[in-house]
Amino acid sequence: MYSIVSTGTVCGVGSLLIQVEADVCDGMPTFEMVGALSSEVKEAKERIKAAIRNSGIRLAPKKVTVNLYPADVRKAGTGFDLPIALAVLAAYGRVPQACLEGILFAGEVSLHGEILPAAGILPMVLAAKEAGKEAVCVPRANLAEAQVVKGMKILPADSLTQAIAQVEGFRKDPKAVGEEGPAGYPGGTAAPPECDFADIRGQKALKRACEVAAAGRHNMLMLGAPGSGKTMAAKAIAGILPPLAEEEALELAKIYSVSGMFGQREAGRFWTRPFRSPHHTVTAAGLAGGGLVPKPGEISLAHKGVLFLDELTEFQKPVLEILRQPLEERSIRLVRSSGTYSYPADVMLVAAMNPCSCGYFPDRDKCTCSLPVIERHLKKASRPFLDRMDLCVEVQRLPLRELAKREPGENSASIRERVGKALGIQRGRFAREGILYNSQIPNAAMERYCPMEPQAEKLLQDSFERLGLTVRGYYRVIRVARTIADLDGSAQIRRLHVMEALLYRGIDRKMWGLP
Repeated sequence: MYSIVSTGTVCGVGSLLIQVEADVCDGMPTFEMVGALSSEVKEAKERIKAAIRNSGIRLAPKKVTVNLYPADVRKAGTGFDLPIALAVLAAYGRVPQACLEGILFAGEVSLHGEILPAAGILPMVLAAKEAGKEAVCVPRANLAEAQVVKGMKILPADSLTQAIAQVEGFRKDPKAVGEEGPAGYPGGTAAPPECDFADIRGQKALKRACEVAAAGRHNMLMLGAPGSGKTMAAKAIAGILPPLAEEEALELAKIYSVSGMFGQREAGRFWTRPFRSPHHTVTAAGLAGGGLVPKPGEISLAHKGVLFLDELTEFQKPVLEILRQPLEERSIRLVRSSGTYSYPADVMLVAAMNPCSCGYFPDRDKCTCSLPVIERHLKKASRPFLDRMDLCVEVQRLPLRELAKREPGENSASIRERVGKALGIQRGRFAREGILYNSQIPNAAMERYCPMEPQAEKLLQDSFERLGLTVRGYYRVIRVARTIADLDGSAQIRRLHVMEALLYRGIDRKMWGLP
């Protein structure tokens, strides 16, 4: 007998529908599987045979052939276990084929017959809805993930026998079996920030730079001695960003689903912008994505949030250089022998580094590094990489009198309110343009979106050669000035706005022009 069951496979952050065919006939008892399968999918036949037997189902020894098509798409992961098992049972006549039609199945099966969670359930459910499927049958552990999709019937199951009972009950009475996704994902507010700007003593210039960076989603580099507050400021930036919009939250949830990390987006964090801080020992695949079975890297896990690179000069230089293209294109494309994978990477990059190996340059009373040592230290981050940082801020160590002050500084809530107003201005300005933030303004649209008063334009032109700006750096100054003007409520970029934006490029020049 012949049967067919629908399932899906992860492709980038999306999903492609896969059909599982099973044929059972007389002949030498074998169990063959074909269709461009990875090793874990090929091993499914052993898990399935044991799971069926331990579920109390006895099957006659026959020749079993299973095919997964399209055959030119490589299938990887353990989520194929459940659809293969049901296809085999339907081919044996133990499950009516009519019960399986119009339903997408996904899940790993243990030897005891339990259905275990699988990665990539959310994009599979979205693909099933787009294809017009009536329902999806997934592991109960993936129920919250599947329920993110509105208006889709979910049939959760803990075991193989329960999955059979669910689909049979669904055919008898679709309204009595299964659960539907809610009208909106539970919650709607972001989790409280890990660090508040009120906890950072002094550092008014640093806080102002963080506000400007958040208001326009600009990349920022902090240069300063150890213990000056760089890490605290980076964590506080995530707290002044507005909560994710529903579309952004769903896109980010797909990335975490594919990575098998969806649980990190639950429990009130679904609407919170991510803050990722990989250790400096991270590999290129860990940062950009990839691996034997390609998965998103840290830059994609920080999508729509903050990617913080602490101790920037300790990262391997080839790893940092990988970021150059994604920072411009806001996506990363991996080409592998198994196919091409595209992951979103719209991040706000925040980096921190010490000015020298000991961390105290230019304080010659404490710094013991020679100029060649300092130069080698700074050049671990290449000029093209630094050129992609919109703001470069020097963070000074605070004197004791500043640390001893008891009155709290401005908190993140009030800063977030100003950032929200500036972002609201940008939404109105870029409506229907496909642009979200000032940092995304294309060069060709500068005149339209960044009008300057004559004094501001003259100052920028005079500073181009004096500061040694590149063309990329020139346009980044304009984008930052546009954000400063928005924070000031000004439709036109004024001279003062350009002056502040140029100050955020001064550290860059200082780093490469050692005394």
